Amino acid sequence: MALALSLGRRGQGLCWPNPAVGCVVVLDGRIIGRGWTQAGGRPHAETMALLQAGELAQGATAYVTLEPCSHHGKTPPCAQALIDAGITRVVAAIEDSDPRVSGQGFEILRRAGIDVKTGVMAEQAAQDHAGFFLKTEQGRPLVTLKLASSFDGRIATATGQSKWITGPEARRATHAMRARHDAVMVGAGTARADDPSLTVRDLGIDQQPTRVVISRHLDLPLLSQLARSATEIPLWLCHGPGADTERLRAWEGLGARLIPCAVQGTQLDASDILQQLGRAGLTRVFCEGGGALAASLLANDLVDELVGFTAGLGIGAEGLPMIGALGLSRLEQAPKFQLVSTRQIGQDIEHRWTRALK
Repeated sequence: MALALSLGRRGQGLCWPNPAVGCVVVLDGRIIGRGWTQAGGRPHAETMALLQAGELAQGATAYVTLEPCSHHGKTPPCAQALIDAGITRVVAAIEDSDPRVSGQGFEILRRAGIDVKTGVMAEQAAQDHAGFFLKTEQGRPLVTLKLASSFDGRIATATGQSKWITGPEARRATHAMRARHDAVMVGAGTARADDPSLTVRDLGIDQQPTRVVISRHLDLPLLSQLARSATEIPLWLCHGPGADTERLRAWEGLGARLIPCAVQGTQLDASDILQQLGRAGLTRVFCEGGGALAASLLANDLVDELVGFTAGLGIGAEGLPMIGALGLSRLEQAPKFQLVSTRQIGQDIEHRWTRALK
């Protein structure tokens, strides 16, 4: 199952809106087939593993990281494919929460006489499929918030200079994280100040993540890197109902997808933004700030994973804080996270956090 989970992670960032599943087929202690969900969501992991196993699948065991699908979509159900291939035992990590499946895949297998065992490495599988489950159950993607800052928590100097606070090793690690998410998201302030491309570079990646920019008024430069590459790499712009009509037309003409979102106070409603992204199929979003967007996500309890890179330099109180105003008066109101890991990357420290248990 550990191998199946590692195979499934190869599909992260590539196969949305489908889950990134892994499958291993074993006969007499020998691996005869491996597969993972392919780019675009098809073929499914079981199909790929069975194709590799061929006729040897007769009497074999299939290890799969998520309950095999039981419904007819663009392809036949994987549960039936396992039956037709002659698989006699299925070991699954976790049940699918999609109501179209949710136990029905296991039931189909059992009715066909296949021995089914569930719950193997379920905790690890739940982490790997967290984005898919969130989209299915809550309608929104998983959000990883990544922030790179100075030792004193600043992301730019008072003049706005921010390149580069962290070193090349940390930036390369960030690109690897981008590649494992369906989309990279930033606020309008970051898009204007940094003119980012938000792409994965120097890692041999063919399929780029979708770029998402949150801009209530669509006041973004039309000659930016994002604008110039909008026809080649998907660019989605989340905007408010009062965005200028001419700007809407201009960005649409450049190839951007426009996503109208509700407003909360003076900002776009973070919850509605994520609901809209979930409806569009995203399961995993990698947010890289800036401070106002980070604060909005944290204030609305929408951050599932927190990744920080801390550099060994001080910028001072006049610098730009990595998290905008939260309006807190008591410590117990502060968003809390649980430390998962720390490591040194080059001359910087990476620290990873997840939601604290409530």
